[in-house]
Amino acid sequence: MADHLKPLRRFLRILRNGALLIILIPILEYFVIPKLTGASKSISILAKVNIFYVVLGVILEAGALLAYALLTKSVLPKESPSIATLVRINLSTLSLSHVLPGGTAPGSALGYRLLTSRGVSATNATFCMATEGIGSALVLNVILWISLIASIPFHSITNPLYGVAAVIGALLIGLLAALILLFTRGEEHAVGIINTIARKMPFISEEKLVAVIRNVAGRIDELAQERHRLIHALVWASLNWLLDAASLWVFILAFGKLVSPLDLLVAYGVANVLAVIPITPGGLGVIEGILIPTLNGFGTPKNIAIIGVLAYRLVNFWIPIPVGGVTYLTLKFGKGTRVPATSGIEEN
Repeated sequence: MADHLKPLRRFLRILRNGALLIILIPILEYFVIPKLTGASKSISILAKVNIFYVVLGVILEAGALLAYALLTKSVLPKESPSIATLVRINLSTLSLSHVLPGGTAPGSALGYRLLTSRGVSATNATFCMATEGIGSALVLNVILWISLIASIPFHSITNPLYGVAAVIGALLIGLLAALILLFTRGEEHAVGIINTIARKMPFISEEKLVAVIRNVAGRIDELAQERHRLIHALVWASLNWLLDAASLWVFILAFGKLVSPLDLLVAYGVANVLAVIPITPGGLGVIEGILIPTLNGFGTPKNIAIIGVLAYRLVNFWIPIPVGGVTYLTLKFGKGTRVPATSGIEEN
């Protein structure tokens, strides 16, 4: 009986830790940080906020989420779930990633389960989660590199964070190129590596894992040959980042400061590239800690930078947590649906 209750206890422990995070971290972020930075007077700016821009910022953030669902749709087969279902799946995974540490790994695992529960094969679900995650990160780094290069005539790029972010971006691009070559041109070599890894991992079938890798390699070849799908995926990934950045730009504008779009993209790109390092859930504290001083360095008054960034993060980070929890419940308990407790790797 005790063994039977272990999953429930584990779930309750995660729920408790998530609840503590949701309660304590916003108090720290929205009340303690402004005081520590000497910007407690910035609260008075709230009385002058432009509500129209606040609403527009929320709409742009919703548009970013829709663009990511369309990215998911573009890398799945035609018979994949509807856009509405994919939006709910992505919100559920985003919510979990914002509560648990470990980067996007917890959210990706949940996304895999939710996709397979909607009839997506294990191979297609694995390919989807890997492709949209890596491809989205690649697009972000391209946006950062273009912004950095374009900003050179206007600013002396001396902040060491810019160099760190650029190096991380270059490494990611190189790693992605190596992975694509490995899976599409050196498939047998990749299978040998996977076999070696699988032998050392419990509860994973070596044969099934190799089958998944071969199928993923085939899907990569297919996607490369279907140029229209590849272009659609790149467009939606770009729109996801650009609409999210536009939301930040509008929230800063709502408090009275018009930031150069180029400066904002540099600050935004550096913050989100460095937030990929899984230190905190969803880059909590990392993104704020980079965006605020960087925007201030580009001429945004410190109090406006703090309030604008925190307002943006309220919509970008905090609101998706309860919303994603609700969408998960609709997926789990919705009519004619199921969310299986899958483990390991399986092929439908």
